[in-house]
Amino acid sequence: MPNDTKPLFDLPCVIFAGGKSSRMGRNKALLPFGGASTLVEYQYARLSPLFAKTYVSAKTAEPFPDTLPLIPDDPAIEDFAPTAGFVSAFRALSGERIFALSVDTPFVDAGIIAALIAADREDLDAVIARTGTGQHPLCGLYHRSLLPRFEAMAATGDHKLGKLLQNSNVVYVDFENEEHFANLNHPHEYAAALKKMQKEKY
Repeated sequence: MPNDTKPLFDLPCVIFAGGKSSRMGRNKALLPFGGASTLVEYQYARLSPLFAKTYVSAKTAEPFPDTLPLIPDDPAIEDFAPTAGFVSAFRALSGERIFALSVDTPFVDAGIIAALIAADREDLDAVIARTGTGQHPLCGLYHRSLLPRFEAMAATGDHKLGKLLQNSNVVYVDFENEEHFANLNHPHEYAAALKKMQKEKY
């Protein structure tokens, strides 16, 4: 039977999984996680019911399961950087805004997402999560108004999202719990996340 449940958030989510994973030593998006065969499938399964549509931004489609709706990077952009993903996502999708989340932040929950979306306004370029350790550029909303600047950044090889946000109309939403924003960049962080999943049964 078709699933007629209305999503909580009426905008697309793009899971960013196009990094090199150099610190992990292997493609972290393809590591098993949370009972799923891969981390990217885990993220897709939990986020899909929340959003109108959910996509995976990847450098190329080749290593990923063909069951996932992928948005591959423009092959003209050779760098492994979120900038390429934003360019491809806004070119592929027709909406005015997307919710961006890194594949390696599996503990960002619906409450955090709801708070970020609630802070959005039409006149903004982005709404970004922030904690005591700093801002989290790959956890937030981005507006199409930034596409020309993403394209310019990709063309020049300048991929500093922090610099882009500093010079844009951005609202930051502050959160206290750092654990929700844990990145799985290194093997020990992946191991800790697996233990957390087992203990708390996410």
